[in-house]
Amino acid sequence: VQLQASGGGLVQTGGSLRLSCAVSGRTFSNYYMGWFRQAPGKEREFVAAIDWWGPTTYYADSVKGRFTISRDNAKNTVKLQMNSMKPEDTAVYYCAARPGAFRRDSSQYDYWGQGTLVTVSS
Repeated sequence: VQLQASGGGLVQTGGSLRLSCAVSGRTFSNYYMGWFRQAPGKEREFVAAIDWWGPTTYYADSVKGRFTISRDNAKNTVKLQMNSMKPEDTAVYYCAARPGAFRRDSSQYDYWGQGTLVTVSS
C-alpha cells in the first residue's frame, strides 16, 4: 500500500497550489483520506479530510474557506486545492488514510505518504 503526495513548491502570498495524493496497492473504499502538515519546530496538524465515497469533508479552522479537498475515485487520488495562501501555510504536507470514522488526530491514521514541501513567501 502506497500513498504518494506531490504538487508542493514555492508560491507567493495570495497564490495557489494544488497537492495530489495517489493511492496504490488497495482501494480505500471505507477509508477517510486526510491531509496533515508539519511546520519546522511544530507538531503535525490536521488540515482537511474527506470520506472516500461521500461528499463529507472536514477542515481545520485555519484553512476553511481557502483550501478544498476532493477525491477522484476512478483515479484513486485525493487533491488539496490551496488558495489565498499565507506564509503560515508553509510546511511539509502529508496525505494519510484511516478506516472508519473521521478523526483529527494524526495518530489515528494508518497509512501515510512521504510528504511534499510547500513554501509560501511573504
